[in-house]
Amino acid sequence: MEKTTPSRADRLIVEFKDNRLLSALYGEHNAHLARIEQMLDVLLEERGNVIAISGPVASCSLARDVLCDLYALLENGGGVHMAEVDAAIRMREAEMVPVSALSEHVSAAPVQVPVSHSSDEGIKPAELTIRTRKKDITPRSPNQARYIKALGRSEMVFGLGPAGTGKTFLAVAQAVSQLMGGHVDRIILSRPAVEAGERLGFLPGDMKEKVDPYLRPLYDAISYMMPWEQAEKRFERGEIEVAPLAFMRGRTLTNAFVILDEAQNTTPMQMKMFLTRLGEGSRMVIAGDGSQVDLPDGSPSGLHEAVNILSGVPGVDFIHFDEKDVVRHPLVGRIVAAYDRPERS
Repeated sequence: MEKTTPSRADRLIVEFKDNRLLSALYGEHNAHLARIEQMLDVLLEERGNVIAISGPVASCSLARDVLCDLYALLENGGGVHMAEVDAAIRMREAEMVPVSALSEHVSAAPVQVPVSHSSDEGIKPAELTIRTRKKDITPRSPNQARYIKALGRSEMVFGLGPAGTGKTFLAVAQAVSQLMGGHVDRIILSRPAVEAGERLGFLPGDMKEKVDPYLRPLYDAISYMMPWEQAEKRFERGEIEVAPLAFMRGRTLTNAFVILDEAQNTTPMQMKMFLTRLGEGSRMVIAGDGSQVDLPDGSPSGLHEAVNILSGVPGVDFIHFDEKDVVRHPLVGRIVAAYDRPERS
């Protein structure tokens, strides 16, 4: 498709120093450059280690920053795939200033990378990286960046929002990082075993076999952060524990990183019971989507009540995600937005 030339346009030249990184930066058959062109309405002309960016003033600057971010990621030993390209675009779009704040024309002088980058709320990029045994985890949206910051500073964090925004995944990553670094002695992962249209009693097997399907997403997240052989050993030693919410009653959880997933399916009494398990040296993350409550009709959600009661309590952080933070397939974000429209109206 031929690009039209906008009325206010200019040309930026970006020059990269290390040719060895360019194949990963550009993508197979320049697929990454094509995605940037599509998403930002610019034209990228690649000549070896030089890229010429043509298009609207703001879009040229945005595309340059995205390319520099991805190049810096490669310099630091990271990988660049289409998900990282989309994440870089999402992060930079959130920081973009209005066109009126830019000069009439951007400089056509070559820009050598790496360049300095601004970051969310004064956070340095290294502070936004969660390091685990298998790979480093970085934020893919501004709200994910705020979430990672909150996970590092607060004793209790609520991650609230739709599926696919990384609420549980990032919490598990932080928990694994804390365990690997010796900051906590164990990880405790919990979910309420609430049926979403199915009856738990009709599932085959003993109690563990009945509740394992509800806890499978937590097992999957753990296996993504560390080799499964190591995870199994930690399960056996009790350093990682996955348990239904009902098994939390009467316990005091000390020196632990505790995560409650699918928190919208707790009753108010269950939520209060869980929150009061917090012991010395522990951190707690509560993740849930208030729009997907599977409790019986008329039953209030403990998550809704906790958000109302605990707002303003020192030491408790609330991070709200929306469809713009969905990092699964792009269609998932559009599905979430479509479902949300009737509720907003």
